[in-house]
Amino acid sequence: MRKEYDFSESKPNPYARKLKRQVTIRIDEDSLEYFKSLATEMGMPYQSLINNYLRECARTHKRPSVKWA
Repeated sequence: MRKEYDFSESKPNPYARKLKRQVTIRIDEDSLEYFKSLATEMGMPYQSLINNYLRECARTHKRPSVKWA
């Protein structure tokens, strides 16, 4: 490794906007267990599965069906 590096001609990462952002959400146990078991079947982390599902919902403008008591 060098002792010093020259970053004077460096450019910002063009993909930085696409990076994921950490957030905290509350998910009920049944939903979480569903996604965890499905993720295990599919061989992927459950957080990635939930993210992929939410991305698909956003892409297709899927709207939830909410019924208040």
